[in-house]
Amino acid sequence: MLAVLAPGQGSQKPGFLNPWLALPGAEARLRWWSALSGVDLLHLGTDADEEEIKDTAKTQPLLVAAALLAAEHLPMHDAAVVAGHSVGELAASALAGVLSPEAAVTLAGVRGREMAAACALEPTGMAAVLGGDPDEVVAAIDAAGLHPANRNGAGQIVAAGSMEGLDKFAAEPPAKAKVIRLKVAGAFHTPFMAPAEAALGRIAAGIPTGTPDRILLSNLDGTAVDHGPTMVRRLVRQITAPVRWDLCMETFAALGVTAVVELTPAGTLAGLAKRALKGIEIVQVNTPADLAKARDAIGRHGGAAVRFESSAAWVAVAGTSGRFVRSDLAEGSQVEAGQVIGAVDSVDVAAPAAGVLTEWLARTDEPVASGRPLARIGGQA
Repeated sequence: MLAVLAPGQGSQKPGFLNPWLALPGAEARLRWWSALSGVDLLHLGTDADEEEIKDTAKTQPLLVAAALLAAEHLPMHDAAVVAGHSVGELAASALAGVLSPEAAVTLAGVRGREMAAACALEPTGMAAVLGGDPDEVVAAIDAAGLHPANRNGAGQIVAAGSMEGLDKFAAEPPAKAKVIRLKVAGAFHTPFMAPAEAALGRIAAGIPTGTPDRILLSNLDGTAVDHGPTMVRRLVRQITAPVRWDLCMETFAALGVTAVVELTPAGTLAGLAKRALKGIEIVQVNTPADLAKARDAIGRHGGAAVRFESSAAWVAVAGTSGRFVRSDLAEGSQVEAGQVIGAVDSVDVAAPAAGVLTEWLARTDEPVASGRPLARIGGQA
């Protein structure tokens, strides 16, 4: 089984799109996507220096466009699994058929601008933690008042939060761990990005979606998502939620993935896979010269897209229109059939079956329409 991966922010390199412009239609495609995203992707991918392409507002649509451009030259119908890291999830969602390429690039432009604006509200940052016991590292991050924004597996966790908290954390690092400050604009995938989540949610609510035609993994928990609107809600929520790439890689192993192809600009996810998924074939696509090797790997490891059957699940929906107020139940809580889990105005919302509250699908105090999915209830724990 083969998985195609779309990288996230931090993987960009100056001039990395130059070789791709030799392919027929590539320049025109980038001009079209530039109009949709609100940034000059041609300039950013060819002439812009390292400092300019670090700008979150510019980097995010650039990376989504680059991954989609490379994928257009691969036999994606034979890729059974797709996944993206952080903003790369937008590209992966397009490759799975949940979003159109145009919608993915447009949302990436909005996401980048709004996250950049959120970063400007107060000074925050991120730091990579390499090594150490994962549980001890997360406990130390919590103790410093920070958030485990990325759990990338292969001994890498990213802490995020206030500059004061990061300084405290670096001064007293966890045992056997190395802390490296990252050159980023702010604390991505933490509550500091709440304004960006709200802004993207208002736009994403109007995006048409399709049903995934292959296994599409979510950064939220590493599980497969088989419902387009649910994936879009997860894409919005992911702005403040941690990236659990470690769980995605565990799912690769559980599915029996034997090869991965990382789309341009490749390297970061390939490195994580090499350390965490022993024995699999890894192909990095950085220039058109790498396409032949990627096609060969897809031909040998790929096959017809398959549906990943998950355990039984139910969705609680709004019985009327109004403002939704959630109960204090946390995700992962056991619920009984008929148990009240919230209310829309004065109308109770009950769990449709016994199981685990696996995911809230609406925020508290959010206006909802009748029939709107509010919570997902999984099978018995």
